[in-house]
Amino acid sequence: MITQYRSTPVGLQEIPLDLNEQGTWIRIIGTDRESDELVAQGLNLPMDLLRAAFDEEERSRIEIDDGVILIIINTPLHLGEDKYDTLPLGLIITGGILITVSLEENEILNHFVRNNIKSFNTGKPTRFIFQILHKTISLYLKMLSHITRRTDEIENELSVSMQNRELFQMLQLGKSLIYFENSLRGNQIVTEKLIRLRLNTQVSLIPKYEEDEDILEDVVIETRQALEMVQMYSAILNGMTDAFASIISNNVNIVMKFLTLITVVLSVPTMVASFWGMNVNVPWGAQPGGSPMGFWIVLGLALMLSLILLFTFWKKRSL
Repeated sequence: MITQYRSTPVGLQEIPLDLNEQGTWIRIIGTDRESDELVAQGLNLPMDLLRAAFDEEERSRIEIDDGVILIIINTPLHLGEDKYDTLPLGLIITGGILITVSLEENEILNHFVRNNIKSFNTGKPTRFIFQILHKTISLYLKMLSHITRRTDEIENELSVSMQNRELFQMLQLGKSLIYFENSLRGNQIVTEKLIRLRLNTQVSLIPKYEEDEDILEDVVIETRQALEMVQMYSAILNGMTDAFASIISNNVNIVMKFLTLITVVLSVPTMVASFWGMNVNVPWGAQPGGSPMGFWIVLGLALMLSLILLFTFWKKRSL
């Protein structure tokens, strides 16, 4: 799907596709080779440049070639439940047009479409990119907060559980944090290179605006903060996973130990009853001369032996 937008005094508006319209934003979602070739030919772009973001494993990077800037960043993606991943987002500046390319609809760009971003103007594509970077890192921080709250919930569930389901959930969150850390490091490299390009007076593709300084500064600071949070949460999550795995294993051992002791205690009355139930002469048996209280004597003997065994286990702190 290809959509073109232009900033107006009343906000962002969708316009008919016109590749010669300067100061606009072209948004490409999904793979449609015929439409992509139309845009590539109309803007004189290499096809592989336009479709770079369609590779889910694409790393964050910047390429500058013949006046065209390609920026690939990785944006966070919530897949539901405890699954998080990252999605490449391609940003291309050619002439006065900014092109965004993504494999599927991107939550970050939806904020711009809904006019939720202040001082957003399609006529300033470099500022648009800085604002996308800032919104991306803000979304990372938001999802990291969700992961933290979810970790606390799973911790509470694990404190009263002996199942593996919560451990698998924590492992899934740990994997998500690894994805986030790798993507944030790539985005950090992209941001640092953009700053160097702005400081290079020989490069006119990245114009300098004083009002962009605050946006870039926020991006740098919040990216560093997000990386520190990811590293800290990863360490905490790994420690919690190991600790609770040991706790679950210990709880299972305690239960098995208790059941074993109960089995041993119950085996004593069974053994006594087996001896007295054999078809041989035994004290207080049913044969002539046996005691009429034989049943109660045997029952009392079995109970006494069981109580002695229980007391012995208690003294040895086995119960």
